[in-house]
Amino acid sequence: MRYLIKGGIIVDPVKETLAQQDLLIDQGLIVNIGADISDQEAKVIEATGRYVCPGLLDMHVHLREPGYEYKEDIASGTRAAAMGGFTAVACMPNTNPVADNGSVISYILQRAQGMPSKVYPIGALTKGSAGKELTEMADLKESGAVAFSDDGQPVMDAGMMYRVMQYAAMLDLPVISHCEDLSLAGGGLMHEGPISAMLGLKGIPAAAEEAMVARDILLAEATGCKLHLAHISTVGSVRMVRQAKERGLKVTAEVGPHHFTLTEEAVQGFNTNAKVNPPLRSMKDVEAIKEGLKDGVIDVIATDHAPHAFHEKDAEFQYAPNGLIGLETAVGLVFTELVHTGILSVPQAVARLCTNPRKILGLPGGFLDIGGVADITIIDPELSDVVDPGKMQSKSKNTPFGGRRLTGWPVATLCGGVLVMENRQLQE
Repeated sequence: MRYLIKGGIIVDPVKETLAQQDLLIDQGLIVNIGADISDQEAKVIEATGRYVCPGLLDMHVHLREPGYEYKEDIASGTRAAAMGGFTAVACMPNTNPVADNGSVISYILQRAQGMPSKVYPIGALTKGSAGKELTEMADLKESGAVAFSDDGQPVMDAGMMYRVMQYAAMLDLPVISHCEDLSLAGGGLMHEGPISAMLGLKGIPAAAEEAMVARDILLAEATGCKLHLAHISTVGSVRMVRQAKERGLKVTAEVGPHHFTLTEEAVQGFNTNAKVNPPLRSMKDVEAIKEGLKDGVIDVIATDHAPHAFHEKDAEFQYAPNGLIGLETAVGLVFTELVHTGILSVPQAVARLCTNPRKILGLPGGFLDIGGVADITIIDPELSDVVDPGKMQSKSKNTPFGGRRLTGWPVATLCGGVLVMENRQLQE
């Protein structure tokens, strides 16, 4: 199928430039970029006033398959991704069975064939993500894993994490660290502060995250491992990442949209949809995260899309699981909170949603060029709409953003040259 994207503003997140040009796609590849392209055989996609971006990639997603398909599966998760403008996702290994061997990685890749968004599996660091025994990391890489993580289960044993990083360095794949010291977190339910005290909920201090950030940065320095810090959320974490980068270490970091849009205040009323790990923090932390995004200390915006069934979240706060869905609201939150407020330019935002995660995971793409695969996201910066969980493609609806008006939404997604979403509608 041939597509001609007319009149759009092409975003180059590498050169940080914008240019109004047309773009022609044939047989899944970009074959021409320029002014006033005409092609009588191509389907025209009108993009005047819209940003034409390299396809977005969310490098922190929980697809729940195998084992927890009642929450989400690869089919529903990739539909949610396509609706959210993501042409690819990297999925975490906390499935059942855990993605700690090549068979599970191969299963995920097989199930992902023909889906509306590409799927890149992440393999577990330790067997069963139990922190006790190394996985066959070379086998995981050979089977298709693009990184290693025990996300959701911090590796508490520093000696084990040291050995993990040594092997990952040899394999030249990043370790994605869930930074949480469980002895400091102590079974806490939200950020430790005045709101937790008022609600009578046990708090999680910022130090529970920061202690592990410090440890893993030191271990990365000792091993030469590429370390990616998942979902950092505190002033201290941002400061330590900044210092690590100044020292030239192979350290990168991500933040979820909920951590630059919400504070601990969102938990009031015992709102379980605002119960996440790491928890929503203070306004001071939110400001530090925005500053880290602005100056490039934080490389990536990733959703930590964590679907849970209604009955799981519809419980007393202490019993509800952590997590929220984020694939279908991420772009709207980025444009509303960061682009329209001047914190990030459009190319900078796209770099954090596309180019940087691809670079960290060693994946091709991240920019639009003739001859490249046509993974493309088109965003209307002026489209304003209210988040409606009932209309979401995800099986689960656990979002704290229901009813919130966002301005700037993806309006078309092309994955491998196939138009999978147009005018906010999935294409069958």
